[in-house]
This record gives sequence, structure tokens and C-alpha cells, in this order.
Amino acid sequence: MGEPGTSEVMNLEDLEAASGFRTGRRHILSIVVENKPGVLARIAGLFARRGFNIESLAVGPTDDPAISRVTLTVDGGLHPIDQVTKQLHKLINVIKIRDLEPEDTVARELALFKVSVDDQARDQVMQFAEIFRGTVVDVSRRSMTIEITGTDEKIAAFEKMVRPLGLIELVRTGEIAVARGRSAT
Repeated sequence: MGEPGTSEVMNLEDLEAASGFRTGRRHILSIVVENKPGVLARIAGLFARRGFNIESLAVGPTDDPAISRVTLTVDGGLHPIDQVTKQLHKLINVIKIRDLEPEDTVARELALFKVSVDDQARDQVMQFAEIFRGTVVDVSRRSMTIEITGTDEKIAAFEKMVRPLGLIELVRTGEIAVARGRSAT
């Protein structure tokens, strides 16, 4: 249904978009750009104008300090991604764009979890960290900070385990990705 009191019928895509659920194919875009001021703002603005919500964004230098790689994750269910990539190619500082296929991509994210601990919970958190191949990066009397690297699902699973213990803070990077095999992104 649309607005209360109207006979307007909402289709499934509009309903999913309004509720914030993912609606379609997840796109991981690897964008190679010149390392210049304002490039990221123009890229993000292009997606915003087209109605895309950027789910994840990571930017970093490449082996050439004059070039950076932007890894952008968006939900392509409501809007076709092709039109945006064509417009990205027109931006003067964009060198190369690649829409990475999820099955042919190695993607990782880093998360830092600050967890409230007492003597009993400290051992449990350390066991969880070991199971998830995490690293304890900071310890104080009342908290521990654990670094977890992996897929979105792995990070969500670790969060599910430590949240009941007293999750104080969670910080995540954007997803970074590279194509499998010898092909360059």
C-alpha cells in the first residue's frame, strides 16, 4: 500500500527500497582514478544524483602515488548500473572502471570491536577471537579491542557472538576487492 488512506498500490521493488532491504545484485565497482582533490566527491555525487545508496566505500593509493583505487559497493536492484558506469567514464579523472563479479572476486573488510569484559568474559572473547582468526589489538581492565578481517558475513557472525557480552563500539572499513586470477582490476 502507498500512503495511509489512499488506494495507491506499491510494488515490491518500491516497498523493499523504502524499507532499506537489498533488492538485487550487489555490485562491487573498482574505479581507478587520478589522485586529485574533489574526485571522490564527484563520484559520490554521481551515485547520489542517480538514487543509489553507497553501501560501502574504500579509497586508497595504488603502487603509483598519482593514482588511487576506489572500491564502491552498491545495490543494483532498483537502478541499472550501466548508465552510472558510462557517466563515470566521462569524468575527467576516472581512468578505469570494473564491475567485479562476486563469484570471481576476493573481497575483504576490516572491523574493530571494542567489547566490555570482566574476568569471566575476557576468556570467552579471546576464544571467539581465536575461532574467527581475529587479533586482540588492545586490552584494558574493562574492555578488549579485537580486529576481524573477512567477508561481511564473517564480521556479522562475530558481532552476533560478542554483542550479548557488551559491545561498546564497532568500526568497519569499506569493502576492498580484487579479481581472482591474473586479470587486473
